[in-house]
Amino acid sequence: MEPFRTDIQVRFSDTDALGHLNNIAYALYAEQARVDLFNRVLPREGRGSVFVILAHIALDFLRQIRFGEAVYVMTRVSKLGRTSVTLDQEVYADDELAAKVRSVVVLFDFKAQQPTPLPEALRAQLEPAKEPA
Repeated sequence: MEPFRTDIQVRFSDTDALGHLNNIAYALYAEQARVDLFNRVLPREGRGSVFVILAHIALDFLRQIRFGEAVYVMTRVSKLGRTSVTLDQEVYADDELAAKVRSVVVLFDFKAQQPTPLPEALRAQLEPAKEPA
C-alpha cells in the first residue's frame, strides 16, 4: 500500500540567511505529517482525553533543502505496538530524498496520565499502511 503523503508549505522563516532550511524545520515537517496521518485515522470527535504524543524521534539529514523547493513528507507505519506506533518518514525536496525520520508515538490518556492500548478500529486503519515485511 502507498504511504501517506503530506505536502509542506515551506515558509521563508523556516530558512536561514543563505536560504537553507533550518535543521529544526525537518522535525517540524515530520510532525506536521504525523498530525496529518492521525487526523485522518483518529478523528477529533470522540477522542475524549486520549491523544497521540511523541515518545522518540531520530533524524538523518541527507541533503540541504533550499527555499523555493517543493517539499513533501511520505509516512509509513513500520510497527504497531500495544500502545505505540513506529513511523518511518522521508522528507523530499523537488522529488529528491532529503532526510529520513523515525518516530515512535504513544496513544496517551491525559485524564488517567498513562498510555492506553491502540483500539482495534485504529489498528485496522493503520495496518494497511505498514511497509511490507
